[in-house]
Amino acid sequence: MERVLRDKKAIVIFLLPSFLLFTLIVIVPIFMSMFYSLHDWSGIGERTFIGLDNYINLFKDSLFINASQNTLVIALASVFIQLPLAMLLALVLAKVVKRKRFFITVYFIPVILSAVVIGQLWMRIYNTQYGLLNLFLRGIGMDELGSTAWLGNVDTVFIAVLIVILWQYVGYHMLLFYSGIRSISPDIFEAAKIDGASFWRTSISITIPLLKPIILVSTTFAVVGSMKVYDIVRVLTTDGGPAKASDVVSTLLVRTMIFPGSSYGYGSSMAIMLIVMCISLYFLLAYAFRDRDNTLQRRRNRG
Repeated sequence: MERVLRDKKAIVIFLLPSFLLFTLIVIVPIFMSMFYSLHDWSGIGERTFIGLDNYINLFKDSLFINASQNTLVIALASVFIQLPLAMLLALVLAKVVKRKRFFITVYFIPVILSAVVIGQLWMRIYNTQYGLLNLFLRGIGMDELGSTAWLGNVDTVFIAVLIVILWQYVGYHMLLFYSGIRSISPDIFEAAKIDGASFWRTSISITIPLLKPIILVSTTFAVVGSMKVYDIVRVLTTDGGPAKASDVVSTLLVRTMIFPGSSYGYGSSMAIMLIVMCISLYFLLAYAFRDRDNTLQRRRNRG
C-alpha cells in the first residue's frame, strides 16, 4: 500500500476515472449554465447574447429576492436551531440515555424516508379539519388557533414548512455528533469526573470543543442542504405558495426554466447565483472555524 501511495502514476490512474466523472456531471454543467446565463433563451430555438442582463434583472426581481430571503432563513435556522438541538440530543444520548440503538433508529427514520412520504405525513398533521395539530389546539381550548390553515395561510406557511425541514434532518446531525462523542477517549471524561466536573460543564468545556471538526462538517452540510431545498417545499405547498410566501430559490429556478413561458437563460443565472451563495457560505464557515492556534503559530514561525 505504501509503495502505491508513493507512485504518482498509480495515484493518477486511480483518481482519473472519478475525476472525469466529477468533471462530466458537475464541472461541465456549471460552465454550461454560466454560458446559458449570458443569453436570452427559452431552451429551444436560437439564443440571443445579452451579457449580464439576466444577473442585473435578478437583483430587481422581487420573486428572486423573496426566494433568496426564505432560503437564507432556512440556512440560518438550520445552523442556530437544528444543529444545537441535534447536539443536545447527541450529548444526552451518549451520556444519559439507555437503549441507545432504539433512540438512534427512531431519530434517524425521518432521514431515510422520501420527501413525498414526509410531506404527506405533515400535510395530515397540518390539516385544518382533522390534523393532529389543530385537534390538539382545539382540545386545550384554543379554538381560534385550532382552525388555522397552516399550509394555506400566507402568515404561517413558511414557518410550517421550516419546521418540517428542521425536523427531518435533526437525526442525521445527531448521529454525526453522537459518533464524534463516542470517538473521544473515555479517559478524558474520567479525569473530568474525578475533578468534579458536572455533565453540562464537561459537555461545554470538553466534548463540544473536541467536536469542532465534526461541527464544521455538520454546519456545512446543513447550510448547503438548506440552499438546495426543493422537494419538501414542492410537496407541502403549491409550488412555493400561497402567494409565493414559502418560495425558495430552487422552486423558483425550476419554475422559471421548465414550466410554460420558461426562460432557460434567466433560470441558469439563478443557478449560478445559488452556486455562488453556497461557495461563499462555505468559505465563510471555513474562516469562522479556522484553527486560530495553528494560524498564530504559523505567523510566529514566519516572523
